[in-house]
Amino acid sequence: MASIRSRNGKWQARVIRNGQSPLARTFFTKQDAERWARQTETQMDKGSFIDPSLAERTTFKEIIERYIVEVTHLSRSHKEDSYRLKAISRHPIAKLNMASLSPSQVAKYRDERLKLVSPGAVIRELSYFSSIINHARREWGINTTNPIPLVKKPPSPQGRSRILSEDELTRLFAALVPRVKNANVWVLPLFKFALETAMRRGEMLDLRWEHINFEKRIAFIPVTKNGESRLVPLSKAAIEILQSIPRGINGMIFQINGAALSAAVERAREKANLTDFHFHDLRHMAITRLAEKLPNLIELSAVSGHKSLAMLKRYYHPNPELLAKKIA
Repeated sequence: MASIRSRNGKWQARVIRNGQSPLARTFFTKQDAERWARQTETQMDKGSFIDPSLAERTTFKEIIERYIVEVTHLSRSHKEDSYRLKAISRHPIAKLNMASLSPSQVAKYRDERLKLVSPGAVIRELSYFSSIINHARREWGINTTNPIPLVKKPPSPQGRSRILSEDELTRLFAALVPRVKNANVWVLPLFKFALETAMRRGEMLDLRWEHINFEKRIAFIPVTKNGESRLVPLSKAAIEILQSIPRGINGMIFQINGAALSAAVERAREKANLTDFHFHDLRHMAITRLAEKLPNLIELSAVSGHKSLAMLKRYYHPNPELLAKKIA
């Protein structure tokens, strides 16, 4: 039986069951204390009781920090993920315990962040929240509900559709031609290779000579963004690009890192007088070009590496003039 006693002007309910830790809650009225005790005993008898004590004494910040150490380091984007999660852990919401992480608290966080960052960034952060909470529930015994499904997410931003014209592309390649002695000779070939293969930036920067089968015209990617390996067919132009560049002693095909590439993109954009151009736009352009050669969406997704045809659709930007000719 539960014990109910008056304490400091309030009422404390205490429930004891064999094999379980004693539970106690304090209420303003005796009726509330008795009601909680009855509900708790009934749930224990049915085997459906969930002890919230661990969730109540564990902060969201502690869960985030543990997630960074035990989970995030296994992902390909662990550096970027760790940086973003550490930023979240410094937000006031991280001071809440897991039992207090309610939909209203998350909605407040969402509204605050929307004043500072884009809707896409907020959607990504809420996705982090959900992944962390679900992992804590499954693996670490944190018995709490996940509030994220009950929070309205900002509208998804419209996918980019920036396609360079032939004139813009000519200016871009001209801007990338090395003009000084110590210029990186791999930047221009990397841009052209991206346009030929539709490969992701990280996939190309991690590509090694041992991954290329020149005879079969195939590039092997050991680990992709989706966490799986895949084979990418290479056009004759892509093979010619690879054959034209020098080989470094470390086995990497493109001797450039992400930071240096970002700086090169910025310089080329200014020199070529391009507005609203990102390196990732080359992947959009490449997939659009490949779609003209591979009208079968299954084959196209196999080349692009997309698991979802819905996501592939965001990258495919057909030329309305060509479509008009097809239906004429």
